[in-house]
Amino acid sequence: MRFELFLAGRYLKAKRRQAVVGVVTTISIAGVAAGVAALVIALAITNGMRRDLQDRLLGNSAHVQLMRVAGDGIRDWQPLLERLRHVPHVTAASPGLYEQVLVARGARDGGALLEGILPDQEKTVSDILSTATPGSIGALEPERAAASNLNAALPPIVLGKDLAETVGAQAGDSVMIISPQGEMTPLGIIPKYVRFRLAGTFQSGFYQYDAQMGFLRLADAQRLFSEPDLLSVISFKVDNLDRAPAIGRAIEQEAGRGFMTTNWMELNRELFRALKLEQVVTFIVIALIVIVAALNILIALTMMVMEKTRDIAVMMSFGVEPGQVRRIFLLQGLLISLIGTAVGLAVGYLAAWAGGHYQFIHLSAEVYSIDTLPFAPRPLDGVIVAAVSIGISLLATVYPSYAAARVLPAEALRYE
Repeated sequence: MRFELFLAGRYLKAKRRQAVVGVVTTISIAGVAAGVAALVIALAITNGMRRDLQDRLLGNSAHVQLMRVAGDGIRDWQPLLERLRHVPHVTAASPGLYEQVLVARGARDGGALLEGILPDQEKTVSDILSTATPGSIGALEPERAAASNLNAALPPIVLGKDLAETVGAQAGDSVMIISPQGEMTPLGIIPKYVRFRLAGTFQSGFYQYDAQMGFLRLADAQRLFSEPDLLSVISFKVDNLDRAPAIGRAIEQEAGRGFMTTNWMELNRELFRALKLEQVVTFIVIALIVIVAALNILIALTMMVMEKTRDIAVMMSFGVEPGQVRRIFLLQGLLISLIGTAVGLAVGYLAAWAGGHYQFIHLSAEVYSIDTLPFAPRPLDGVIVAAVSIGISLLATVYPSYAAARVLPAEALRYE
């Protein structure tokens, strides 16, 4: 072992004449550990929030959507849909007709965004239907429409679980759908009122969807909105999420003039930008804990230099060079930082693993869109946190180590 490292270790663990130096050193190690653990946990939470939101958004919505620039809907859509299925990197496509409506049952009502779908095709671009109650999506199959008409039954509809609770409806109940796309009368446009049977509910885990969305058959949606053979969008699933913008441009070119696309990145850009900013701000704020711990290291080493002045003078009298003395205290600060960082990383990753595994921290889904606090610790974050912690701590050792190297043996030993 190098001479400097040997003495740094001895100074760190040896009993001191002034107990306060040992206490400050322990506090320094604990401070570094606390700062590192807090940083690891905070980064794990922000990464988990980003991961969960992205997974749920991508699972509950299409990667790319095609629509008309003029906003008048897509007509003659069947041949267009078949042609666009063969665009490179497109793995699935599904038609959809959207409309804002009011869902009511008795005196209770709520706004909703209804989508007319073909369930077998919608399942290929979105996972939201997989969360529906058993049998409810089967009621939306087109082949069941004829049987429903023969039995004079109400057309089926599937609502988000929170939306159904808002209007007080359960499976089998009838709900009133009020569409602004009504009929022209001498008194003006009168909204259209149509009763539907609640076939079931879905629960995606994403509050905005569960509280504001519903699904019905495409043919029923076209009749409800008085738009025969019309689509709002064609949704696509692609094989590479990161290339969604480029694939969207290829879809636009294949569709021809008058069409435009949006993708998951554009629709959620502000959300992910806010999450990134939150991650940076969180890192800066919690890094202040490490800075405070570094100040403790500075104080501890300064007190150590004052305590060891005579020992330093003796060593320099025997030929120890000032550079070696400087390295002794630099290494001592490094050891304090390494011990604190190692303990902090262990505590931080253990806490992040426990939080992600047991999910014991619950959130309000209405506010955060998710019901439990997610943790997603990454090894790269640990490397960054360790580098920042050690770097800040080493900066704190510069002054005490240079002060130790400037000790004059004759002056220090004059009265010994």
